[in-house]
Amino acid sequence: MLSYRHAFHAGNFADVLKHSVLTLVLEYMTRKEKGFLYVDSHSGAGMYQLTDEYAQKTGEYKDGIAKLINSDAENNDIPEPLTEYIELIKRLNLGAELNIYPGSPGIARQFMRRQDTSHLFELHPTDIEHLTDFCQRWRKVFVKQSDGYQGVLSLLPPPSRRGLVLIDPPYELKEDYSKAVKTIIKGYKKFATGTYILWYPVVKRALVDQMQNQFQASEVKNLLQVEFCLSNDTDEYGMTGTGLFIINPPWQLAEQLSEILPYLKTKLGDQASNYCVNQLIAE
Repeated sequence: MLSYRHAFHAGNFADVLKHSVLTLVLEYMTRKEKGFLYVDSHSGAGMYQLTDEYAQKTGEYKDGIAKLINSDAENNDIPEPLTEYIELIKRLNLGAELNIYPGSPGIARQFMRRQDTSHLFELHPTDIEHLTDFCQRWRKVFVKQSDGYQGVLSLLPPPSRRGLVLIDPPYELKEDYSKAVKTIIKGYKKFATGTYILWYPVVKRALVDQMQNQFQASEVKNLLQVEFCLSNDTDEYGMTGTGLFIINPPWQLAEQLSEILPYLKTKLGDQASNYCVNQLIAE
C-alpha cells in the first residue's frame, strides 16, 4: 500500500515529539568530530509546504508546531531542551510566517557535516521525486526508492561504527508494528552500539504492548520509551497519542524529556493528556 502521504500530518503533535527528540539526538551525535551514518527508513518528501492543500485540509499543524511557535513569540517560556528544535523551524521559515515544515530528512540536513553520510529510503512515487529534489546539493546523501527495512539492514554496521537509524513507517498495515521491531532487533545484532529511534502511533494499545513484548524478549539493551498522548486510550478510531522507542539514547535524553513533556502537555494538550518516560530495558 502506498496511499499514505505525510503531507496531511506534517507538523502535528506527533511530529513535534519525534522531531524534537531527533534534534536532540543529532545534536549529541555531532559533538564528536568523527563522522557518523544517518539512515532514514521512511523518509517522505523531506520538506512540506503548510500552505498546500494537504496540510490545509487537515490543519493538524495548527494544533502542533504552530502553537509552539506562537507561544514562543508570546511569552518565551519554552524549556531549554526544546529551543534548538524551535529555532531550527524558525530558521527554515526565515523568521517569517510559518509556511514550511521539515520532515526527518529536513531536520537531519541541518546537522550533517562533511564527514557524515546519509541514506534515505522512500517508496511513494511522488514523495521520492520531492525527496530527490530536496536533496540536491546535499553532500554525501544517497536517496533510494526501495524498501527501507531492508535498506537499514544492508548498511549496518557502518565503517565509522557510529550511526543513527530512524524507522518511521506509516503503519498502513498492522504488520508494520511487528516488522519495524524485528528490523531493529536484526540491526542491533549487527550493530549493537548504534542509536535507533522507532516512532509509533498510539491507535490500539494492544499493538504497542506487542512491540514492548518483542523488545523485552530480545537481546536489546538500553531501551528508552517515551509517550505523549492527547487523550486516554480508546477503542474508537483515531490516534490518541504518539511514542518512541530509543535504543542507546544520549545519556541526558531522559532528563531532557522530563522538561519537554510537561510543556507539551500544557501547550498542546489538556487535562486528559498524559505522558511518560520509561527505561523499558536497562543498559
